[in-house]
Amino acid sequence: MFEQIAAGQVAIAAAILLAAYFIRGITGFGSGLISVPLLALFLPLKFVVPLILLLDFTASIVIGGFNFKRVKWGEVAVLIPFGIVGVILGTSLLVSLPPEPMLIALAAFVFIFALRSLFYIHGDKLASRAWAVPASFTGGMVGALFGTGGPPYVIYLTHRIRDKSDLRATFSALFFTEGVMRIASFLVAGLLMTANVWIAYFAALPLVLGALYLGGRVHVGLSQAQMTRLVGLLLLVSSVSLLFKALHT
Repeated sequence: MFEQIAAGQVAIAAAILLAAYFIRGITGFGSGLISVPLLALFLPLKFVVPLILLLDFTASIVIGGFNFKRVKWGEVAVLIPFGIVGVILGTSLLVSLPPEPMLIALAAFVFIFALRSLFYIHGDKLASRAWAVPASFTGGMVGALFGTGGPPYVIYLTHRIRDKSDLRATFSALFFTEGVMRIASFLVAGLLMTANVWIAYFAALPLVLGALYLGGRVHVGLSQAQMTRLVGLLLLVSSVSLLFKALHT
């Protein structure tokens, strides 16, 4: 496959990964939302999704490992059970379910909450933990179906955790846990058994680690309001990319 990729496409892919993981270093999420739709424009999705899964999993270890004490493990634990159910259901529906209606509905849902974050509309009252059930179920199912399950988790956690550093560390811990589940399912499906994916992973790793480091330095200088608005911007980009993906599937 690599013989068919032009030098210009390699440069574009590198720029996409650099931007995606710089954002991941700042917020603790967003790399898949940015990289998967853009890379899939000129690379096979069955190559892109496993590659980003491995890179995201590594990013979760790096960010979560450096901030282990800041992870809100209680919030992660409540999301896991229904997240597993969602992953199982999403995997089983992957072949049979028409993707367009679900992607359009998710894009609209994410768009509404993106506007809330961009305009910093929030109350002092924390969201109920009852919202963990639809958030984790939807996140797990959509993640298994499309590799873009982050927004439901992000929306829930941003309404549960106020401190930006705690939020960033908790995102990484959650996506690490979800990554373990997805890696297991991808291994069973044989999607991680191709040499091209692993060659690309090791080639991209230095770039990704450098982008995470730079993003982490920027994260320190952000206020809580700036962090919330950046999350909103990422959710807005995500909703547009999901809609684009739905209309062109």
